[in-house]
Amino acid sequence: MEQRFLDPAILAGIDGLDLVAKTVVDGFVAGLHRSPDFGFSQEFAEYRAYNDGDDLRHVDWNVYARTERLYLKRFRGETNSVLTILLDASNSMQFGSHRINKMDYARYLAASLFYLAIHGQRDAAGLITFDDEVRNYIRPSTRQGQLHRLLAGLQQAEARARTDFAKPMRYFQEFLKRRGMVLIVSDFWESPESIVRSIEPLRYHGNEVVLFHILDPEDVRPVLHGPSILIDLETEQQLEVTPDYSKVEYRDKVQAHLADLRDRTQAAGMGYCRLMTDRPLDEALREYLTLRGGHN
Repeated sequence: MEQRFLDPAILAGIDGLDLVAKTVVDGFVAGLHRSPDFGFSQEFAEYRAYNDGDDLRHVDWNVYARTERLYLKRFRGETNSVLTILLDASNSMQFGSHRINKMDYARYLAASLFYLAIHGQRDAAGLITFDDEVRNYIRPSTRQGQLHRLLAGLQQAEARARTDFAKPMRYFQEFLKRRGMVLIVSDFWESPESIVRSIEPLRYHGNEVVLFHILDPEDVRPVLHGPSILIDLETEQQLEVTPDYSKVEYRDKVQAHLADLRDRTQAAGMGYCRLMTDRPLDEALREYLTLRGGHN
């Protein structure tokens, strides 16, 4: 029942990011109440993966018996941390083959995570929007009205220009005062080696870094009914392609790019979550709760 509240096509009919975020999180939490692997009580805040050196007294052995994976329970009062979302607002994020384009999906995702962090876990939260420059920075805070400021920042973000991961990462490091969870939301149409090289230094400060890779279904499997011209939304370069090319060579290249990015990200100790814009948002929220570490 609650899954429909996480459907991007349903969310597109809701007026206001605040209502979108509340709808997503309320539906998701209702689902967690019924999940064998997650659960919320009045005190319980989240699970996180076990790390070497953690106190085994906090391991949930019931979850281990079901999944053979070690998770620690964390409770309210222990979880105050810092969440910063870096949102790619470059031109390629405007693409959409159905009702939701990548930029809108990214907004829904970020809004829901901010709502969950601020209302569910009482964390400080902040936002950076970027393309080839940093366009907006809202400093992480727990002060009253922060959620409204963050949602306004998401709403005002406009897709333009090209992507440059190096600049926002350097900018963020200059203002980084306290370690926490850093989520980078993008379609990541750049060299995987360059992406990971730009982002990896954030890990050196003790941050938990997760890449949320937002893709439209036709980014991966374009549907062509005849010879077509593909236009790069950021460089405006054009490429004439045939349906046969899109079905074989193009898809092979895209799959190689996706696998390379995932492998390099994970090898660098960062989380990676691929999300298609026609998929419910619960995948992202589960990833956030699972990977979110203790950064007090």
